[in-house]
Amino acid sequence: MTEATISPRPTFGVWMQAARAFSFTASMTPIVLGAMIALWDASRGVVASDGILWWTAPIIVICSLLVHAGTNLVSEYFDLKKGVDREDTLGSSGVLIKKMLTPKQVLNAGNLLFVLCFALGLILVWQRGTPIFVLGLIGLLGGYAYTGSPIGYKYWALGDVLVFLLMGPMMVGGSYYVLTGTYSTDVFLLSVPIGFLVTAILAANNVRDINDDARAGAKTMATVLGERKAKMEYVLLVLGAYAWVVAMVVTKHAEPWILITLVSLPPALKNIKAVQAIDLSNIRASAMVDVSTAQHHAMFGVLFSLGILLSVWF
Repeated sequence: MTEATISPRPTFGVWMQAARAFSFTASMTPIVLGAMIALWDASRGVVASDGILWWTAPIIVICSLLVHAGTNLVSEYFDLKKGVDREDTLGSSGVLIKKMLTPKQVLNAGNLLFVLCFALGLILVWQRGTPIFVLGLIGLLGGYAYTGSPIGYKYWALGDVLVFLLMGPMMVGGSYYVLTGTYSTDVFLLSVPIGFLVTAILAANNVRDINDDARAGAKTMATVLGERKAKMEYVLLVLGAYAWVVAMVVTKHAEPWILITLVSLPPALKNIKAVQAIDLSNIRASAMVDVSTAQHHAMFGVLFSLGILLSVWF
């Protein structure tokens, strides 16, 4: 691939565009939720309040942002290299298509962020030991291998399952474990709705791009399922998050305060309608379905975390 002549000092804004900063709420939401669950468990005596390492919270946040941004940058590079991103597609940030950065710059930046995350994460390993080293390594490998050679599991219809695990239960549970040094079934159960909704972001993107991905030879869950079933997957993921929350309350795994998440149901239904209305012959009319789904994921996550916090106070 020929490198274009580009300004040697791209602006901060260009790098934020390349890293798709708008999506960072997807990695911050599970971290905050893990912290709120730790606070709730401390208030109930499930964990010792004086044993929670709150000073590690900023490090957890920074590491999460580094691996998320690194994943996005590496994805930007490999999506272009594999022909998934082209001038007539919508999936990329546009910095490579518009030659605002070179592929080499983007790949090197992504790899650098992974290295920085690994180095900073050693502080967490020092505090919590081997389990965090293993979790961190899985997170880093999962981020790179999303599109990176030789695996690129995004292109083999494994993105939905692994994004659910990596950015749902693993991020919530990892945050909780670093803070408390413990783990429980309830932490996993409370992480599931967030996993559903972060997967819905990818599902919305894949429905919209189903024809472009198929043309590039990239297998996604949407290309495997087909348009109709892929749209149904989105519905099940979004509504499944609410059904799970209700089930958590009914089975007494959580306090009724988390039902405050139902406030976010109207935008969820609006997004469902938008995804169902995607016309593959005019995908530009649905260009923002993944962004609106990410916004809903953030809204749900804030309300969910607030519900857990209210469970501490009342």
